[in-house]
Amino acid sequence: MKKYILALLVLLSQFLNVAAQQDAYEQLGEFGFTVGAAHYFGDLNTRGKINRPKPAVGIFYKKQYNNYLGIRASAHYAQLGYSDIYSEDDFQKRRNLSFNTDIFELAVQGDFNFFKFIPGDPYYSFTPFVALGVGAFSYNPYCYLESKQVYLRPLGTEGQNIDYSDPTTGIKRSPYGSLAICFPIGAGVKYNLSNNVNLSFQITHRLTLTDYLDDVSTTYVGIDKFPVLNGQTSLAGVLQDRSYETGAPIGVEGRQRGLSKQKDQYIIAELGISFSISTYKCPSTK
Repeated sequence: MKKYILALLVLLSQFLNVAAQQDAYEQLGEFGFTVGAAHYFGDLNTRGKINRPKPAVGIFYKKQYNNYLGIRASAHYAQLGYSDIYSEDDFQKRRNLSFNTDIFELAVQGDFNFFKFIPGDPYYSFTPFVALGVGAFSYNPYCYLESKQVYLRPLGTEGQNIDYSDPTTGIKRSPYGSLAICFPIGAGVKYNLSNNVNLSFQITHRLTLTDYLDDVSTTYVGIDKFPVLNGQTSLAGVLQDRSYETGAPIGVEGRQRGLSKQKDQYIIAELGISFSISTYKCPSTK
């Protein structure tokens, strides 16, 4: 009988020791790297097609507050671009505009796990999660004219640099900046490979506060409003309406060029590998 009691006490002590170790484990956070693809949605891609993805990479650090909630700080580089030639809309094909841009983004977001996630514990090694945050990014749209790269923002293709006022509203068009705010909203899954290594897949949509990610927003200014230099129309005048490459020019003053009421957006889908930062709490002396 004493042997059975002794064996029971040994098993109980081992169980309590394991439980104490689990309680003592503290997940501080993680840092990692991501690679994936980015895509643009806006005045040149009004139907939300995902047919011209471009590369994206990122790094991040996440502070874990408990098994469900973490705050992530991230930095991303991505390329975006699109062209009217991919559209099925006759007007857009005639409009014939295009752009590319590099994106440099910094963001902070909350990650919310659906399941308890404990690295190193096979029972809590997987969870779906959602994310919501705010960030800022830089952009500088450009196009190609006769195989030469031309940056569009300094030109003011919608009259921003020639004191042009919208004939309908009377509002003067001002140059747009190179920085904008975005709001990442996403979802993903995460799996713990070992005590310190995690794999993840996440898709995050960015709502932005700019409509000039593609340099297209309002109405045509009209080629006659741009200055003539040495007998030639300025570069801004040429690039404000490229329909001359597909037929008769359509860019008369006041005609719709973009949709100013809808801001531009982009999405990043990425695979990530991260490394957990953890510790064990010192047992209490009480």
